[in-house]
Amino acid sequence: MAESGPESEDALELVGIGSMVLDRMHRTRRVLGPNEKGLLDDVDSGGPVQTCIGGVLLNQLGWAALFGTRVGLFGRQADDDVGRTLRAAMKRAGIETHLDLTGSASSLAEIFVDAEGERAIYMAAGATAETTPAHVGDDHAGFIARGERLTTEVSQLPLDATLEALRVAHAHGLETVVDLDVLPSDAVQALGDRETLDAVLREADLLKPTALAARELFPEIVALEDLVAAIRAEYDVATVVLTDGDRGALLCDANGARWVPAYPANAVVDTTGAGDAFFGGFLAGRALGLDADAAAKLGNACGAACVERMGAFPEAADALRARALELYDGPAPTDARWASLAATAATAATEPVPGAAGRRVLEVAARELAALAERHDGVSLQAAAELIEAAEAAGGRVHVTGVGKPEHVAHYGASLLSSTGIPATFLHATESLHGSLGQLVPGDVVIAISNSGTTSECLLAVEAIRGYGGKLIAVTGGLASPLAQAADVTLDAGVKEEGGPLGLAPRASVAAEILVIAALGAVLQERRGLDRTDYAARHPAGALGKQARGD
Repeated sequence: MAESGPESEDALELVGIGSMVLDRMHRTRRVLGPNEKGLLDDVDSGGPVQTCIGGVLLNQLGWAALFGTRVGLFGRQADDDVGRTLRAAMKRAGIETHLDLTGSASSLAEIFVDAEGERAIYMAAGATAETTPAHVGDDHAGFIARGERLTTEVSQLPLDATLEALRVAHAHGLETVVDLDVLPSDAVQALGDRETLDAVLREADLLKPTALAARELFPEIVALEDLVAAIRAEYDVATVVLTDGDRGALLCDANGARWVPAYPANAVVDTTGAGDAFFGGFLAGRALGLDADAAAKLGNACGAACVERMGAFPEAADALRARALELYDGPAPTDARWASLAATAATAATEPVPGAAGRRVLEVAARELAALAERHDGVSLQAAAELIEAAEAAGGRVHVTGVGKPEHVAHYGASLLSSTGIPATFLHATESLHGSLGQLVPGDVVIAISNSGTTSECLLAVEAIRGYGGKLIAVTGGLASPLAQAADVTLDAGVKEEGGPLGLAPRASVAAEILVIAALGAVLQERRGLDRTDYAARHPAGALGKQARGD
């Protein structure tokens, strides 16, 4: 088994197995029905697609970790670009991992969000769906034993693997938590059989069904209060909790059924993962010592904070934690972690720091570049270098192009490559459609830069380049974008946050694009043995030339 993440013997308050997904977000004016067509609007990233970290379990654990909960995630994933992106996000969030990386592909989801924030989600489970009971019992039992609670889901994980995780947890004395996130009929069709589903629900100490899933379990019951009571009695579950949008959370335990009202959100941008955010906050509250009602208040605060922005995973951790703490009006836990978090959030809210926005940009960029470095294993850079060397051996050349801010990066990239032994020229993307394509000859390599990979002018140029016989290296954060799909080699330059007051202007993404091209240049420079004499020959003047010559 290939594993990811350092392992220790420290106790974990919450361990989980289930879906960990790269979400591809789309804006649509309404969620379409069968046989309908509709146009996609741009999302915050500037194109029709925005990639976000997601997945029922990963979202839950991310929100729980916001409040200092010691969390761990185990299961099956693939050693691919999507998996590396997900694992980097887990590391940033402080989620310990124990992962089998031999799966066929990491999980993806296509999510369509309408103007009211409602959404439709289509999932490709990948390696999560390949998890077997043997993977759980043989590979992860020791990791489970380190936990106090185990959380799992009925969403993408096969029911027999879910059941095994619950049984292993109970054997080690853990409390068990199950999120019934899909309709029981869908779970039976895609994940196992009804007998195993019922066994899963009976192994739960805490069960969180969606309202739709709960209604399918007992279609004859109308009132949600009666419904959660029936579920609790039928499956012998200690606590049932259900969320219902603006109404808040419905709890049912030995004290009966009662509602914990929702907090109003400033604006509903995207409801994706609001239930996951609630449950992560709820489980964090329990780990901090809150009773169920107060933990539900914290969960509701997380749900409200979540819907105010696109995406479900709490990448903007400081801002989301501060927003949840601003909304929460329940009792303060006695756990020392809470006092520290509350003090930090209060200071950030009441004491403006000179130049804070600028420092935030630097902090975001540093974090994003560190995550980018971790994702790059050198394979794609090596492949890009080999593509360029093959073109040069056949008499071809290198060109660099981009539209908007990436156009400026392309000018720099061509200059940097040329100064370090790789002759390269800038190619104007839009002018290439009006004659500048003649700058190329078939077999030349073009490095195309686009953060989203969906910029229309860039894609038109790429289509022309490919039609003219050019080879293509994509430098993009859109690893599943049209640009990446058209490329011979794709170099990951993705960031999750830009930094800055609005988080829109390209900042961290520009730094990532520059450094990915610089990294490619370093690989090529090393492969062709450029030394100080060669470097000095290309810099007959200036401080760098003098330094290379030893003047």
